[in-house]
Amino acid sequence: MGGPSVEREVSLSSGRECAAALREVGFRVEEIDAGPDLASRLSALSPDVVFNALHGRWGEDGAVQGLLEWMRLPYTHSGILASALAMDKQRSKAAFAEAGLPVVESRLVPRGEVEAGHVLAPPYVVKPNNEGSSVGVYLVHEASNGPPKLSPEMPDTVMVERFAPGRELTTVVLGDRALEVTDIETDGWYDYDAKYRPGGSRHVIPAQIPDEIRALCLDYALRAHDVLGCRGITRTDFRWDEARGAEGLIILEVNTQPGMTPTSLAPEQAAAVGMSFGALCRWIVEDASCDR
Repeated sequence: MGGPSVEREVSLSSGRECAAALREVGFRVEEIDAGPDLASRLSALSPDVVFNALHGRWGEDGAVQGLLEWMRLPYTHSGILASALAMDKQRSKAAFAEAGLPVVESRLVPRGEVEAGHVLAPPYVVKPNNEGSSVGVYLVHEASNGPPKLSPEMPDTVMVERFAPGRELTTVVLGDRALEVTDIETDGWYDYDAKYRPGGSRHVIPAQIPDEIRALCLDYALRAHDVLGCRGITRTDFRWDEARGAEGLIILEVNTQPGMTPTSLAPEQAAAVGMSFGALCRWIVEDASCDR
C-alpha cells in the first residue's frame, strides 16, 4: 500500500480498508508502505500471498508485479503484461479496437504541440497516458479561447482524446464474471475529488439504463478484461451517449487495480450481487497467483 505514485493517499486508504477486512475474515496481515526497501521487507516476511493495494505507476504498471514474480511470491490482481498494457491507455485502446470493442479517437502528442494549438477540434480531453484516478485531466470545451496550459507535472508526451459525451458507467469483473453496471452522477467533471471525496459523486446501482445497454456493458467489460489478459478483479469505465443508443457506448479504459476505499465502486458492485467487503477481499486473496 502507499508507494511513491501520485495516487499514494488513495492507495493508503485502500490498503487500510482491505487489511482490516482481511483480519476480520481470519487472515494474518502485515501492512507495508511500499518504498525502496520493499524487496528486503518482503523477503524477511516471506508471505503466503501479497495483496497489491497499490495504485498508479510502479504499483499497477507491471513494475511491482515483476518484482513479485522475481521473488516467486503469489500476488493479487493482474500480472506483468496485462498491468503494463492496461496502464498504457493508447496501447490498450489499440488492443480494444483490434478486438472490435468501441473506443474514441485519440493520439499521443508532445505537450508543446498541445499548448501551441488545438490538435483536435474541441471538445477534447488531455491527460497522461499512464496515470489513473483522473490525475492530470484537462477538458477543453468548445468555448475555450485557446489550447490548455498544462501544469509542470504533466509528462512530455500526453494523450489527446476526443471528448465522449454522455453518462459515466462502470462495470466490475471478478475472474470470469461481470458483476453489475453503476451509473456515476456528478455535478461536473468526474475528477479526482469527485472520485474520492465523500459525497463527491453519487453511485446509482444498478444503473437505470435499458437492458440492451446493461448487457453490452457486461459483455464489453468481460471482453476487455480478457483482451488485456487480466486476472482477478478489474473495472471497465464507459461513456454512454443516450441519443445514439448502443452506438453511443464506448470504453474509456480498464483499471486493473480498482480502488477499495469507502467510496469506491468495486466494493459497491460486489455488495450489489451479495458479496460482502470481507468476502470480496477473501476472493481476491484466494485468486492470487504467480507465473513461476
